[in-house]
Order: sequence, then C-alpha cells, then structure tokens
Amino acid sequence: MSPSPEVPSDAELITRVLLRDDRRAFGELMQRHQSAVRGLLRRLTGGDVARADDLAQETFLRAYQGLRGYRGGAKFSSWLYRIACNAFFSRDRGSREVPMEPPLLEAGDTGEAPPDMILERHDLERALVALKPRERAALVLTYANELTHEEAAHVLDCPLGTLKTHVARAKEKLRRQLEEVP
Repeated sequence: MSPSPEVPSDAELITRVLLRDDRRAFGELMQRHQSAVRGLLRRLTGGDVARADDLAQETFLRAYQGLRGYRGGAKFSSWLYRIACNAFFSRDRGSREVPMEPPLLEAGDTGEAPPDMILERHDLERALVALKPRERAALVLTYANELTHEEAAHVLDCPLGTLKTHVARAKEKLRRQLEEVP
C-alpha cells in the first residue's frame, strides 16, 4: 500500500504561488477558503447570493494580486476575511440601495428544517441586514466565523475596544429587533 500524499499547508501553497506563479496552488487555496469567504459575504450582504459571489470573486482576485503583501502574521483565512470585508465596505459605501429582504431559504436548502426554525432564521437575517455594516461584520466575524475579538479587530483594522463596542451595539440592536418580532 502506497503512502498517501501529504496535504500541503497554506504556507506551502503560498510559497509555490510566489516563487513559481503556481496557479494550481492558488486554486487549491481558493478551494480551501471559498466556502468560508462566501459565507461571510452572504451574511454581510443579507443573503444576496449574487452580490456575495461577485464580492468573493473580487476578494480572490485581490488576494492573488496582493499575495506578496501577505506577511504571515495572521492566519491566511483572516487575511482573506480582511480583503472580503474591505471589498464589501468599499461597495457598500457607494451604494444607496435599501438592503434586500433576505430569502426564506437559500439555494441548496432542502426544506427539511421545521418551519418555525426557518422563520426564526429569517427574522435573525432580517435583523442582521438592519445593522450598520461594521456592526454586522463584527458580529458575523466573532459569532458565525468564530474569530476571537483580537482576530476580528485585526480583520476590520480597528482597535480592540472599537470591535467590542461594535459587537455590543450589534447584539443590543438584534435583541431589541427580535423582541419586536410577533
């Protein structure tokens, strides 16, 4: 029986991209992280799958173009989240659109969840969309993406105290909004 090939680390893949312009290595990095990046962006865009996917594509393009700027001080995923959040904020800043109503079911949902659970999730998604973008990002990064406050502050390029304030305000706003739901 032959030994299974070792899976290269993110650092090894990054080195291959930088030294040999190995696009397959970058493709593997994308494949590893695309689900988390898209999930983050879907939450930030209020479930707008097309917009989130467009931002994810922009994120990975920016990551490829700026890979030499990655210093390895933070996890590669955190670096990608920072690029994704910046892409979202830069698009959101110029947007005058009213946040879209989140869909009751995302594409790929099987509909097997109980209806009351679907409605609760919908209420939460609607409440998230109503938050300010930085509050929403702080909450999503710390709870949905399970980053520490320090990691989330690094991703959002803000002081730790500011991040904690965003999270506290977001939680309070969500609590008030969800209490109002009939």
